[in-house]
Amino acid sequence: MMSRKRKIDSECRIFKEQWTYDYFFVNYKERAVCLICQNIVSVFKEYNMRRHYQTQHKDKYDCLVGEVRKDKILKLKNILTTQQNTFVKQKQLNISSLRASFQVAKLIACTGRPFVEGEFVKECLLSVAKEMCPEKADLFSTVSLSGSTITRRIEEMGDNLHQHLQNSAKKLSYFSLALDESNDVRDSAQLLIFIRGTNDYFEVTEELAALQSIKGTTTGEDIYEKLCQTVNDLELDWAKLASVTTDGAPSMVGSKKGVIARINQEMDKHNHSHPIAIHCLIHQQALCSKSLKWDSVMKIVVSCVNFIRANALNHRQFQEFLSELNAAYEDVLYHTEVRWLSRGRVLKHFYDLLPQITAFLLSKNKEVPELNDAEWKWHLAFLTDITELLNSFNVQLQGKGKLICDMQSHVKAFEVKLGLLIKQVKEENFCHLPTTQSLSAEKPLIAFPNKTCVDSLERLQKEFQFRFKELHLHEQDIQLFRNPFSIDIENVDTIYQMELAELQNCDSLKDAFKPRSLPNFYASLPSETYPNLRNHALKMATIFGSTYVCEQTFSRMKHLKSPTRSRLTDAHLHHLLRLAVTNMEPDIDYLISQKQAHSSH
Repeated sequence: MMSRKRKIDSECRIFKEQWTYDYFFVNYKERAVCLICQNIVSVFKEYNMRRHYQTQHKDKYDCLVGEVRKDKILKLKNILTTQQNTFVKQKQLNISSLRASFQVAKLIACTGRPFVEGEFVKECLLSVAKEMCPEKADLFSTVSLSGSTITRRIEEMGDNLHQHLQNSAKKLSYFSLALDESNDVRDSAQLLIFIRGTNDYFEVTEELAALQSIKGTTTGEDIYEKLCQTVNDLELDWAKLASVTTDGAPSMVGSKKGVIARINQEMDKHNHSHPIAIHCLIHQQALCSKSLKWDSVMKIVVSCVNFIRANALNHRQFQEFLSELNAAYEDVLYHTEVRWLSRGRVLKHFYDLLPQITAFLLSKNKEVPELNDAEWKWHLAFLTDITELLNSFNVQLQGKGKLICDMQSHVKAFEVKLGLLIKQVKEENFCHLPTTQSLSAEKPLIAFPNKTCVDSLERLQKEFQFRFKELHLHEQDIQLFRNPFSIDIENVDTIYQMELAELQNCDSLKDAFKPRSLPNFYASLPSETYPNLRNHALKMATIFGSTYVCEQTFSRMKHLKSPTRSRLTDAHLHHLLRLAVTNMEPDIDYLISQKQAHSSH
């Protein structure tokens, strides 16, 4: 049965200007408002306005006629307009104050400052305002920046970003994960999970999926359970998982109970293909570097540096000594085993300051015979050069958003460089080893230790071949993604062959390939003509070549949850990290719309 319409619904109610003169009513935003008492009549109906006027105001205002009545109406109209403008302006000021509060909270989160810093920021704002624009100082006082307010703002923005990620995750065609686990300052195990995914338009989403705190053991099963929670929370489909990148720890890559093994078991249950397992390429490179085994050099270098820097007086005197000699550097650096780039910088500084270090140690009656040993100097120079090359390679692998094909290119290039160096060093050609070459020009008393150095390079070469063999197993897929025009059609899977034949003979697509990025190029391919090539590219574009984003975020975590902020909760740590590393922007306008804006008291 159809519902009956009220009669007024079908009527066309139009406000008549005569009613203003007769009953002191005006049309304000499609509402009939009484100018005298500012009451609102719900319907534009003369009877309602006349009744209101006669019962409430007739005795006082009926005596006003002609121009006097018109003047009175004009004055009341001005009063109403002024009041409404005041209300609007106050509302705008309150919203601006609220927005400013969110922006300051965001800055505090991104810079890792304590929540209570908001109060100090407000004091600074007020001090500046009183000097620069004292008439507007009261505006700054309305911004709420107390510790509790900043905490709430950060929580709300963190939740909002999480909602954005959930919405984006639903649109992903494929996704990959990067996992790493580390302890915070209170020895709580923290598992970082990053996601990188692509939608059908090759728009890449790379975000912190979760920070999961693990209170007990950190076995593969424990980590897998937390991973499942994250996948379910984001409503991700396991079938769309393209790859998983880890640091290679036993809990991650164990053959039966590691995270990768557990994921593969889950995939088998649903007849899904296994994701590509990637051992962080940066970590692999660092492990390869250990095969050099130049402990005899590093032991002396570290010992000398520690003698200089561990004693405050020695350190000051050494710095003054370098200053007097106008040396290339003002100090020597500590070596830290955990920091992979540390060795290169230490060796470079040490070699360049070797004469000054030798003289200073002699002045302190510290005898280090190796510093005057010609063969040891050869070893130091050679290790300095090789470590510099390894450091340059390491830096090439670092960075966010790197495609796996670019990282594999760097690996292959370094392997070629190693082969070239082995051949040249055998011939005592040091053109790519500047430190060794400069020492050679000095005509040392002992000949270059050819066999020792070549053996060291060959060990490094074998280590690279061993550690990166799994990456090379996927070389065909990576090459197909990197350059579909140069690959041999007969060597690829049959599902791609017909599409490649079409692609490689399309001149317009060949011209479009070079100037565009890979994601942009594949996005331009018609999905009807090249469905399999596009699908392959969607998968490959998601792969993390390293856990660099995790390592970078752990560095932020150490700063955020420091010994002075050890009571920071896991939930707040998660919100702070999400705000600090996100590529998305919190929807502050939406958050404001959910609040009743009011001034700080």
